[in-house]
Amino acid sequence: MLGNLNGWHLVIILVVVLLLFGATRLPALSKSVAQSMRIFKSETKAMKDDDAKPETVAAPAATPAADATPAPAPAPVSSEATSTTDTKS
Repeated sequence: MLGNLNGWHLVIILVVVLLLFGATRLPALSKSVAQSMRIFKSETKAMKDDDAKPETVAAPAATPAADATPAPAPAPVSSEATSTTDTKS
């Protein structure tokens, strides 16, 4: 669809955009588009890095979990066994 565009078509599109947005708004518009593109690029790069990290981290994390044994539960302490005072006087 866009393969049929030649140089004159692009010039006409640029003139229409210039008329719609005005010469004073175009620098701000291009700056915001460029900033959005930079943010999008950095986010996609971060997503690719996040996808690569779990593969390298997952192998070492599996070994300690297999060796872990549960600790024994502590014995309950009775309040009667710790009392040594006699209430009869």
